[in-house]
Amino acid sequence: MDWIVLTVLFIIIGISVILIISTLVSLPQLGDERKNLIKMKAQSYSFAIVIGYAIIELFKKIYINIWKDGSYEGINPFTFLITTSIIYLISLLFFRKKYGG
Repeated sequence: MDWIVLTVLFIIIGISVILIISTLVSLPQLGDERKNLIKMKAQSYSFAIVIGYAIIELFKKIYINIWKDGSYEGINPFTFLITTSIIYLISLLFFRKKYGG
């Protein structure tokens, strides 16, 4: 059962990587200034989302350890990586449509 889950996660990561690369390859047609602006906006938006998620998880850990007297499992790295890549892909496509014409 575990190998099925890992296979699905790696497939999703692979699809995300392929989509991100194909989107980045299509950007050079726009020109250097707009391409850099689109990448910068997508990266900053993704970074803000990731930092927000990390802060939420930090407060969740504090709450569980102090008030619930339980143990906190932490962030699953595979789901975190998939979520981050999907957020970057969506923001890249959004800003490409907004600034790319």
